[in-house]
This record gives sequence, C-alpha cells and structure tokens, in this order.
Amino acid sequence: MLIVTAAVMSSCEEEQTYAEQKKAERRAISRFISQGCLALDKELGDTILYVAPITEINEQKFFAQDTTTDLSRNEYVKFPSSGVYMQIVRKGTGEKLNLKADTVRLLCRYKEYNISGDSLQTRNDNAYYIGMLDEMTVECQSGTINGSFVQGMMKYNYGSTTVPEGWLIPLRYINIGRQLSADDEIAKVRIIVPHSSGQTNAVSKVYPCFYEITYQRGR
Repeated sequence: MLIVTAAVMSSCEEEQTYAEQKKAERRAISRFISQGCLALDKELGDTILYVAPITEINEQKFFAQDTTTDLSRNEYVKFPSSGVYMQIVRKGTGEKLNLKADTVRLLCRYKEYNISGDSLQTRNDNAYYIGMLDEMTVECQSGTINGSFVQGMMKYNYGSTTVPEGWLIPLRYINIGRQLSADDEIAKVRIIVPHSSGQTNAVSKVYPCFYEITYQRGR
C-alpha cells in the first residue's frame, strides 16, 4: 500500500510540475507580446533580432483582411487550436501549396529565439552558415501538412527529422516560389511557437520559441 501511495504522489507531483511549466510558458509568451525583445551580438553590439510590442488579432480579423497582418501595427494572428501566433512579413512569389495533394522541397533560413531563456538559440541566416539552408520535404494530403527535415541546423541541433507544427502552419497562407530575379521576394514569416507545436527540446523542457523564417521552393 505504501508503494502504491508513493507512486500516486509522485505522479501527482510530476503533473503539477508540468502544469507549473505550462503556466510559466504562458506568462513568458504574454510578456513577449507586451514587451517584444532585443537580441544583440555580444562581441559587436549589432542588433541580431528586434521585435516590437505585438498587436494580437483573431482569426476572424485575419481572414477579413485576406489572410494578411498589418505590419505598421505589428499584428500577429493567434491560432487558438495550436497556440501559435503568426505575422506574415511577405506573402512571397510563386503559388500556394495544393493542400489536397502536393509534395515539395523547401529551403529555409531562420532565427530561433528562446522566449523563456530570453536568448537567441539557433540560426542559419548569417554569413557563417551561408551554404547551410535547412532543407525539408513537405507533403500535403487531404488538407493535412507533414514535413521532414532532410538536412540543416534544426535536424543537427535537435536530432529529429520531424518539422515542428509551428513551422508548417504558415504554409497554408503564403506563396512558395523561387527568387529568380531581384524583383522576386520569397515568403517570410514571424511566429511564436508554444512547446506543444515546437521542436523536440522545447517539447521536453516546455518552453516557447520565436522564429523568423523564409521559405523558398527547392529544385
């Protein structure tokens, strides 16, 4: 009986700890939305990432605006089903994915900012990683989108080929093309991703991340 009781108490403590972690995550996201962030290069003092205080809008307004976010007001739409917040910086050149049936190769550059840790965590958008884009295969079937990393920093850092759900949500609303001329601008988004829609380390340690990502169609 004592062993059973101890096991039950241990289980309750673990559940409570997870609940506390999720509560701390929600507070971190709320603080990020109200205050934004500024990440500087420690050696040069240059700005690596700046996010101004965010204006949150709901899906109804997002769709009423033809799936756009007002950059002048720093709008982000919140998707309640996932808890992800998204800003479309550029819709991009090219066409939208065929969500009924499509398979594409995508190349991405990104910054990943740990919101709870208040620090830039990983990136592949600077000169050091010029030749190391994150490559993933995306498959759409009957409205569902799945993705697998083929190579890149996300796969290397987190040891998983699974593309986080947060990275896939924008693919419903942006165009996927190539930068064939100076006039072509590939799609760019900014997203806040809670742990439940994040990469493996965020899932296990329960923390949210902010991403700035560009999406380009591969050959």
